[in-house]
Amino acid sequence: MNIYLAGPDVFLPDAIDIGRRKVEICARHGLTGLYPLDNTVDLAAADASLNIFKGNEAMMDAADAIIANLTPFRGPGADAGTVYELGYIAGRGKRCLGYSNDPSIYADRVARLGRVTDMPDGRRIDSLGLTVENFGLSDNLMMMHALDLHGCALVTPRQPPADIWHDLASFEACVRFAADVAAR
Repeated sequence: MNIYLAGPDVFLPDAIDIGRRKVEICARHGLTGLYPLDNTVDLAAADASLNIFKGNEAMMDAADAIIANLTPFRGPGADAGTVYELGYIAGRGKRCLGYSNDPSIYADRVARLGRVTDMPDGRRIDSLGLTVENFGLSDNLMMMHALDLHGCALVTPRQPPADIWHDLASFEACVRFAADVAAR
């Protein structure tokens, strides 16, 4: 089973090392990890961003499933590119798995980042007057239910690990699930 390894890990200073570790974990469980940085792209080329997109899309087309790192990135929710990739895979009817090393609820993370007001009608609004999604889920309902309906519920630790970007225990739990499915 080919697994597309999505997530903001590609932005880490040691992104190549993290990718190798994830690919090795997949291999130990009999799966093939497809890591986006394994694509060869000339970053100095005028069309580098388009080549990255096309390369990642080709990997997703070759994948049987996705494991998406949905740990909040640069804000209260998951990385936008990873969310697109999760939707791309779900839209093709492929298996969707995901994890977050932050087990907190989305609405609580929004509240930690700025002023949130509880309204008399039960809604929570942010400082701009916009409703904060508050279904008790780890992130936006579209992502959480894509996982529920196309794979398994979001995997999270009970407590955030000391290093949310390098702890791969929740990732490996997703890999084990995928390997079990592949073995059936």
